[in-house]
Amino acid sequence: MALLEVEDLTKSFGGVTAIADLSFQVPEDRVYSVIGPNGAGKTTLFNMLCGIYVPDEGCIRFKGEEIIGRQPHRVAMLGVSRTFQNLQMFFNMSVLDNVMVGCHLRTRSGLISAALRLPRVIHEEKQARQWARAALEVCNLDHFIDQRADALPYGVLKRLEIARALAANPSLLMMDEPAAGLNETETLEMRNLIRRICDAGVTVLLVEHNMGLVMQVSDRILVLDYGSRLAEGTPAEIQNDPNVIQAYLGGEVQYAV
Repeated sequence: MALLEVEDLTKSFGGVTAIADLSFQVPEDRVYSVIGPNGAGKTTLFNMLCGIYVPDEGCIRFKGEEIIGRQPHRVAMLGVSRTFQNLQMFFNMSVLDNVMVGCHLRTRSGLISAALRLPRVIHEEKQARQWARAALEVCNLDHFIDQRADALPYGVLKRLEIARALAANPSLLMMDEPAAGLNETETLEMRNLIRRICDAGVTVLLVEHNMGLVMQVSDRILVLDYGSRLAEGTPAEIQNDPNVIQAYLGGEVQYAV
């Protein structure tokens, strides 16, 4: 069953077409990767999927429901979380508090209730702490729980952003270049984390330039070329696709698996 369906999606900025007649389906409980060089339209695609940009044409269905025109927080409430190319953290807050921010979509108390510290607010705060701790455990960050974010190394911050996204209890986690800037050991840890998230029942939509990671972790791969679909298939099919090899590599290539 397809969790996310994209049909004939098009988006232009002035005279530049960033995404052109793009169609694909992301199946449930899989890691689905989108690759292509800078300028291929990957981030534009992500921004349309989560409601930041409105497509010029086409449709986007999540769990069978059309989501074009919904505000980003409404899309998030349906079960879509994302991370970003550039870290978006609250550096003056603790690790736990950063992740608790991701729980706000799962709570219902309003401003007045919070100001009065009603029993419901206290109960929801306790729940949010439990949810945040669970997300930190998944990302192997529970031992950093009381540290401030600005005291943490870059690789840990990458996982912290993922933990915050998981705290919202998503069905679809969109990850934008999670391995960017990581060393070999951190990249291996990120690969294991992505598979662990998927195995726990969260579908992952991944944009990544590290082809070794993509080939190791993906169930299916979509290749973009100037905003259009060049190829789609399993890692083995993409690795041996002559159009992909010619367009991006200029010859044969072998990836570590």
